[in-house]
Amino acid sequence: MTTVAVVGAGHWGRNLVRNFHAIPEARLKWVVDLDGARLRKMETLFPGIRTSRELAPVLEDDEVEAVVVSASARAHHELAKAALLSGRHTYVEKPLALTAADAEDLVRTADAAGRILMTGHLLLHHPAVLRLKDLVDSGELGDIYYVYSQRVNLGIIRKDENALWSFAPHDLSVMLFLLDAEPATVSARGAAYLQEGIEDVAFVNLRFPDGRMGHVQLSWLDPHKLRRFTVVGSRKMAVFDDMEPQEKIRVYDKGARATGEYASFGDYIGLRFGDIWIPHVDSAEPLRLECEHFLSCIRTGETPRSDGRNGLAVVRVLEAASRSLAEDGAPVALGPAR
Repeated sequence: MTTVAVVGAGHWGRNLVRNFHAIPEARLKWVVDLDGARLRKMETLFPGIRTSRELAPVLEDDEVEAVVVSASARAHHELAKAALLSGRHTYVEKPLALTAADAEDLVRTADAAGRILMTGHLLLHHPAVLRLKDLVDSGELGDIYYVYSQRVNLGIIRKDENALWSFAPHDLSVMLFLLDAEPATVSARGAAYLQEGIEDVAFVNLRFPDGRMGHVQLSWLDPHKLRRFTVVGSRKMAVFDDMEPQEKIRVYDKGARATGEYASFGDYIGLRFGDIWIPHVDSAEPLRLECEHFLSCIRTGETPRSDGRNGLAVVRVLEAASRSLAEDGAPVALGPAR
């Protein structure tokens, strides 16, 4: 059993508290938060836990083996580094940090300490995303041409981060996972309609070294609530729609190819319209699976699927997209993967 402390019990942190309290392989001992009223509520909901408004008592407790950081993104680097330097395995909610330099610092610190560093890229533990990854890796879809995602709704309007940093880590982590690569260039455009300087809509384009492309549409100012990925391959196409209660993935046996012999343009490009296949996807809670994966990696020494380097790769793309936003969509080169 692994003794765990959760730092940050806000909107998302309380879900991590709930899961680590419920998992038999974990012993949730501490919850840390700056809000005293929030801590009192945690004590009521989860009797037996200890609470603190500071991290120091947690790091002085020799029983604590793992720290879960779900505080404000501005505090991720400071809190996670303190936990790693104290010898604790550390899970950090997305984004891993707000700069690539800070994210890289956490990766180096974890390596030097010999401790697990895991990033909270929830969708990499979603059964539907793992099924989609199997379809890509098996060649079922053929050569992948491009991937695009839509993460939009009329939802929470944030004041401390824009739609890019709030929403994009989910979609970017999946794209890099599916394509098993980092983009060569990133370009982004957006607009701040509700709050000056805080973009509520953004469109991000990725170009990979081998010519594949990715596109991410982000908005918290939209009449629709969409959480959808589309993967287009040379043989088939697949759609993951997280808003679907049951049929999360649909595989379309559709495509187009040059025939080689033609009398007209219509003959040159051959279109294929086949069946639609709906593969089975388990209905387990992704967050529960993510928490269990973190605990399993601590026990076995396995590298997490969403490890620190995965978190760094996403922050590098976010940082490049932010630069492009400021330069009205000018492409920004990422340079070699770190």
